Amino acid sequence: MKESTDPAMNSEPQAKRNYAMFDADISGAVLNIQLLKRLLRWLAPYKATLLVSTVLMLIASTLQVLLPMIISLVAIDHIIRGESSSDSPDFGLIDLNTWLASFFGAHELFIACVLYGLILLASAFTGHAHRMTLIGPVINGLRDLRLDLFRHLETRPSSFYDRVAVGRIMTRVTNDVEALFELLRGLGALIGEFVPFFVALAVMLAIDVRLTLILLMALPVLAVVTYYFRRKTRLLFRQARQTLSSLNQNLQENLAGLQVVQISDRQQYNLDRYTDINDENRGYEQRLARVETLYGAFNESLAQIAVGLILYYGASSVMQVNMTVGEVVLFTQFVGMLFHPIVVLGEQTNVLFRAMASGERIFQALDWDEAIHEPSDPVTLPTRLSGEVKFNNLNFAYDPDLPVLKDVTFSIHAGEKLAIVGPTGSGKSTIIRLMGRFYDIEDNQIFLDGFDLNQIHTKDLRRRIGVVLQDFHIFSGSIYDNISLGNPEITLERAVEAARTVNAHDFISSLPLGYETPLTERGQNLSQGQRQLLAFARVLAADPEILILDEATASIDTETELLIQDALEQLTRGRTSIIIAHRLQTIQEADRVLVLENGRVVELGGHQELLAAGGLYATLHSLQFQSDDNHETG
Repeated sequence: MKESTDPAMNSEPQAKRNYAMFDADISGAVLNIQLLKRLLRWLAPYKATLLVSTVLMLIASTLQVLLPMIISLVAIDHIIRGESSSDSPDFGLIDLNTWLASFFGAHELFIACVLYGLILLASAFTGHAHRMTLIGPVINGLRDLRLDLFRHLETRPSSFYDRVAVGRIMTRVTNDVEALFELLRGLGALIGEFVPFFVALAVMLAIDVRLTLILLMALPVLAVVTYYFRRKTRLLFRQARQTLSSLNQNLQENLAGLQVVQISDRQQYNLDRYTDINDENRGYEQRLARVETLYGAFNESLAQIAVGLILYYGASSVMQVNMTVGEVVLFTQFVGMLFHPIVVLGEQTNVLFRAMASGERIFQALDWDEAIHEPSDPVTLPTRLSGEVKFNNLNFAYDPDLPVLKDVTFSIHAGEKLAIVGPTGSGKSTIIRLMGRFYDIEDNQIFLDGFDLNQIHTKDLRRRIGVVLQDFHIFSGSIYDNISLGNPEITLERAVEAARTVNAHDFISSLPLGYETPLTERGQNLSQGQRQLLAFARVLAADPEILILDEATASIDTETELLIQDALEQLTRGRTSIIIAHRLQTIQEADRVLVLENGRVVELGGHQELLAAGGLYATLHSLQFQSDDNHETG
């Protein structure tokens, strides 16, 4: 019996899965505690470093508060004005300064300047150490999250990627993880802002409660204005980001199809479209800049009003001997510590919105449990399979309402070449995909050497099957890398021998670096025929018992056709081969031909036998023969 890699997935039929959620524009909640808790799991291995970072942040924040106190309470009130009887909370700075001056025999003002410099250096050092010790765990934690996400996505079945755009998935691995990085880094900075806020607030309340309460009345005003501006900028930012995405998509589309653009003289039309999108993006960016500028001006004005209020109220209090000059100066310096956290909180709210949405998208992908069912007790395959394949009343549908294969039954003998032909949409490629277990099927429908495919673990099965597609995928790396595919058992010598067997060695040797020649994107520095020979070498080096060729000889130029045919002969020798092909020569060399129509097996037999029968195969053969004749005549 089959068993899911995640038992939860068995409760939800594939047809009921909501794939549309991957295309939804998630805006995110302001704060999702459960999401943050879950995110902390990736930071847990680095909690010791985070604890050190927190301690350093508290020290740095406290030192920031001490700096203005040295100027106002120590230098101005105690040293210059001699008001040493002040009841202001100075955290022992006055006594420390007096003791140091006495110990070193120096003037107190000189010692105050030295003390200020030392605290400034200590604040800068601990602040830098806090940021560095914070950034390490954040980067490492998100690296682990990205690896887990990549590992999870690599194991999703083909049915998942049939319905979900790859671009959406890439956004989750790249942009969304980056948004979480900005969130975690911003939260550290935000906490660092509020420590001086509360310390400064406590000092101000101890000096003058009335003036402090008057200043605190400005905070709700600042908070409301900040909320309004951030709500406005959040909308504008989303619109600017969407138009920028459209701009990049338009640019990529036009550059990728540049030859079509030029040959169809579409340059001006494309430029006009690009200009329209660019102008729309510029409009949003300009509005965003205007709002940000206005908000910055408001903050500056509010801060200056607060300073003016302090000077007015403070001057009266100084004359009434209720406050000292130093305390008035201290209030003016603490204004920034009161207002700035609110501004930073507003900035982080936008980051928080984006990060919550990104977190939802990331965990949405991580929680997607769709997977190929694996056997709970897989069979152990022999060292070498004979390669006998049997299809038994196979029925399959990508969509339950649209069956693709209907009651397909046939057998392939060990070492036999079977060609599969049929009209477009008849189910040829589906048979190939099911052989590789890229989709789930019912038990007892496909057998390999008598073993039910559902009883074989997919890793073991796919090691026994080699597939060559018409569109051969090139990975970044050298030619050798693309033959071995990271399999340590495929040495360079084995790769060379495989390439030599399929006639790929000569063209590889003629390249500047031979087997170490790096391949460009999609292997564009190779011809179609060379890429196909490289595909044959890849499969031969892996030495599978079952060979599947899915239109692998299509689009081959006549110059390399003989090489391809010889390579095919070498590749299929001693192997069970399933060949989907349109070329007559390839089909004629097959032992038998299976004909599909509308997902059903309508004919099965030898080439000459099926021609003599005068059925669908004879019709397809006649049509292709006429097509080839017309092509040659033309």
